[in-house]
Amino acid sequence: MYLEDLPIGTRWSAGNFTMTAEEVVDFASRYDPQPMHIDPQAAASGRFGGLIASGWHTAALAMGTLVRARIFGDTAILGLGADQIQWPAPVRPGDVMHVDVEVVGNTPSKSKPDFGVVKIRTIAQNQRDEVVLVMTSNCWVPRRPVGQVPDLPAQSS
Repeated sequence: MYLEDLPIGTRWSAGNFTMTAEEVVDFASRYDPQPMHIDPQAAASGRFGGLIASGWHTAALAMGTLVRARIFGDTAILGLGADQIQWPAPVRPGDVMHVDVEVVGNTPSKSKPDFGVVKIRTIAQNQRDEVVLVMTSNCWVPRRPVGQVPDLPAQSS
């Protein structure tokens, strides 16, 4: 896909992922070793009333879901950074998250005319329809080469 194939408003349902207690503890033990992520007993008496996943873990699993869904086709999702990342509700072991993506910006590069920036908003919701992740990120995408005609979908007769 090229920048020109990704107009604002384009949406995808990227798929689902499930958070397990083992993954919560393993990830957090390595990258975010706080009691609410790694110690079920301490977490039970804490403000969340039980073990919760690190927000960074949730973001990483959402990213993996986007990559596996191939939302940009054969074009790699090359991130330039994130404008926003929020974790409005905790993710608990056993939660099943659904990931949706929308193009919210599409800007040709002024300094590199063969590329542009596509801004995507990723939203993950759990099985209770609670939003657990909102992330707005910028992706580096090639522009369609001059003179190349876009592929048109096959028409059925």
